[in-house]
Amino acid sequence: MAEGKAGRRVLILGGSAEAAELARLANAALSSRAEVISSLAGRLKPAQVLPGTMRIGGFGGASGLAEYLNKESIDLVIDATHPFAETISAHAHDACDRAGVPRLMLIRPPWRLPGGGKWIEVDDMAAAAQMLPRVGRRVFLTVGASGLEAFSHIEGVHFLVRLIEDPGTPLALADYELVTGRPPHSLESERALFEGHHIDTLVAKHSGGGATVGKIAAALEVEARIILIRRPLPEPGEVVETPAEALSWLEKRV
Repeated sequence: MAEGKAGRRVLILGGSAEAAELARLANAALSSRAEVISSLAGRLKPAQVLPGTMRIGGFGGASGLAEYLNKESIDLVIDATHPFAETISAHAHDACDRAGVPRLMLIRPPWRLPGGGKWIEVDDMAAAAQMLPRVGRRVFLTVGASGLEAFSHIEGVHFLVRLIEDPGTPLALADYELVTGRPPHSLESERALFEGHHIDTLVAKHSGGGATVGKIAAALEVEARIILIRRPLPEPGEVVETPAEALSWLEKRV
């Protein structure tokens, strides 16, 4: 905050579209009463410069985050990370307990998929990989770089892999093509990928969002099978689903 300006300090654990939207809303609504700090892991280049203060990099586990909360006099924490960011969410739960800092989780709602679609949820990447050779031959794989290892042993399947950035090294897959791009992706562009690459199966994390995302809608349109990786259970604590609800939580406490 500007020199001489008193107020509270809010830490947003971010990296998601919802976290970015919350940073914009909170800075606009609370700029005279709070400093809003957006923390990004730094594994990928930031998609945008956010208003307020930006912090890039990890904390060093739950103990490191607890130390940061105490040292930087953080008053409130919003965990607005990706629904599959299990590690940082667990660290946030433990660190806020240790430091006595109130914490809110901003978790986007799951997709509401229409009945009749050829989709199934499985518990993890290993379950998806075990099922895949029986149901697909040309597979659109959108599980992120860290999830690819589970599919490395599969033969007889051609993968179209989408990552946000090119990793710069070959992927651990027998037969694949790589495309890169940062979401959101339009329904039209997703439909073109399915049709141009003759995709018969989509494998994705059940990340969710306010509307059915383009790749899911495109898969339903072309009647491709959909294998969704089920979300991990959230950490204990208060949860909201939208940035507007998270802002309301902040406004009551700032």
